[in-house]
Amino acid sequence: MKAALLQISSGDDPLANLATVRDLMTRARDAGADMVLTPEITNLMTASRDHQRAVLCRQDDDPVLAGLRDHAAALGIWLAVGSLALATDDVDGRFANRSFLIDSNGTIIATYDKIHMFDVQLSSGEVYRESAAFRPGSRAVVADTPWGRVGLTICYDLRFAHLHRALAQAGADIILQPAAFTVPTGQAHWHVLLRARAIETGCFVLAAAQTGTHPRSIAAADRRTYGHSLAVAPWGEVLADAGEAPGLTLVDIDPAQVAAARGRVPALTHDRAFAGP
Repeated sequence: MKAALLQISSGDDPLANLATVRDLMTRARDAGADMVLTPEITNLMTASRDHQRAVLCRQDDDPVLAGLRDHAAALGIWLAVGSLALATDDVDGRFANRSFLIDSNGTIIATYDKIHMFDVQLSSGEVYRESAAFRPGSRAVVADTPWGRVGLTICYDLRFAHLHRALAQAGADIILQPAAFTVPTGQAHWHVLLRARAIETGCFVLAAAQTGTHPRSIAAADRRTYGHSLAVAPWGEVLADAGEAPGLTLVDIDPAQVAAARGRVPALTHDRAFAGP
């Protein structure tokens, strides 16, 4: 499989973000990609809850999702939408942070709602409370593709090794790890955590990322993300690092490497029950 990791700087205009992604999808297809991967919150990057409420749609009405599905079908390629922010019918008004795996006919094969919410205080001036706006998912998801079984995760899920292990033990050969990582946490932890998740599971880990300072059309706080979309092999080698510039990164995935890595260290079959401390 030839995968294309899209690295973008989504702004607060969903249709402008759609146009950017569609152009990169076309470029990726022309370069031979079989599957295109986008980052977390592909459709909308904003710190304004009022703006989210004004522009976000439910899944069945979302123009970005419809446009991406149509374009995947027109190009005849698979598409992994890292996530979209979507309105829901929840009584508390919270949104969904949802991934989509879409086949070459534009059909949604699987969806996944982000389980772990990014509620952290990195410094006195950098505080995130994702759970205030998004409700967490509760179900891990794997799905079959022509190139193997894929496990779905989103951003902060990266820090929860047990989720990735569960996906691998459910048959995942490839784990998708789309993200909008902050700059300080990215500099400290992004590469080492992605390599660790690949080594622990014997999976390819493919992480399409948001990058740079995100454009905004309304008064809101600036948002910067780390970039460095990464592809990691099952033995832990970094196959590609996109750096900080927007664009696309192509990487060849050889599914045979999964069995080879797990054959050398079959840790996924060595779990033992133990009593708690």
